[in-house]
Amino acid sequence: MLYLDYSRSHDQWIPNVDGGNENYDAIATLKWMNEEVYKHFPNAMTIAEESTAFPGVSAPTFMGGLGFGFKWNMGWMHDSLSYIQEDPIHRKYHHNTITFPLVYAHSENYVLSLSHDEVVYGKGSIHNKMPGDEWQQTANLRAYYGYMYGQPGKKLNFMGAELGQTAEWNHDDQLQWFLLEFGRHQGVQALIRDLNHLYRDEAAMHDQDCVPAGFEWRLQDEADSSILAHERISQNGERVLVISNFTPVPHERFRLGVPMEGKYELLLNTDDAKYDGSGFDVLNSVETQEVESESLPQSLELRLPPLSTVFYRLIK
Repeated sequence: MLYLDYSRSHDQWIPNVDGGNENYDAIATLKWMNEEVYKHFPNAMTIAEESTAFPGVSAPTFMGGLGFGFKWNMGWMHDSLSYIQEDPIHRKYHHNTITFPLVYAHSENYVLSLSHDEVVYGKGSIHNKMPGDEWQQTANLRAYYGYMYGQPGKKLNFMGAELGQTAEWNHDDQLQWFLLEFGRHQGVQALIRDLNHLYRDEAAMHDQDCVPAGFEWRLQDEADSSILAHERISQNGERVLVISNFTPVPHERFRLGVPMEGKYELLLNTDDAKYDGSGFDVLNSVETQEVESESLPQSLELRLPPLSTVFYRLIK
């Protein structure tokens, strides 16, 4: 509705008074709606599903924006799903696909959305987009959800994702609750529960979602190993280190540079046996060493499980 020519041929629309394709009436209506909602209900959330590059969807109206609280990050959804569907052996050739969304991650107040649109019309469920056998599919899924929760932006999962549903969404049928009879699906459900608690309880995971100061890359270009690492940072300087290993290869002594000395405490491991993971032995706590890595004066020596995302909190 923002554009007069959206999904129309050249002879099916009339330009606005300035000769452009912006729908001024629709834009004014959306601004008015958001102003009224937030004036009367300050704790409400308005979220836009907008797939064009229209600027300022989540910017305040007094700054020329549409005034929405948040906007779906359609680019993140497309790129992250494209990457995770690759066989792990090929992911190193698509590394830029998973890192590119961070280039524009703070251009709007984003929601990372895995919506109903991605699990209908022959697209398959999120679970069935994952490569490999049944165990690898679920391990990939857990690692992907961990990565999602570690990224800046609010989270949206469509119903069924929280139990690893294998069928597409069908509005004429209920969810596949019977899958919870199986350990790997119980594990996905338990993981989503714990990720929600982690996201809520750790200020570093949420309170600077929409500003660049809340995110720092620690490892961005390690394409050959398909390992990514970043830190989430709270307004008070609390830090959570997030490391994703998107291959089935475990690492016994993986060195990672960090900017601050201290002890890091394990918060969550998506490969934990309680989530039906491999149970690869990880370090519950690890202290920095005076060994330079990634141009930083100190580093951590970590054990990284296969197909996993791990979260460590800095204890100063």
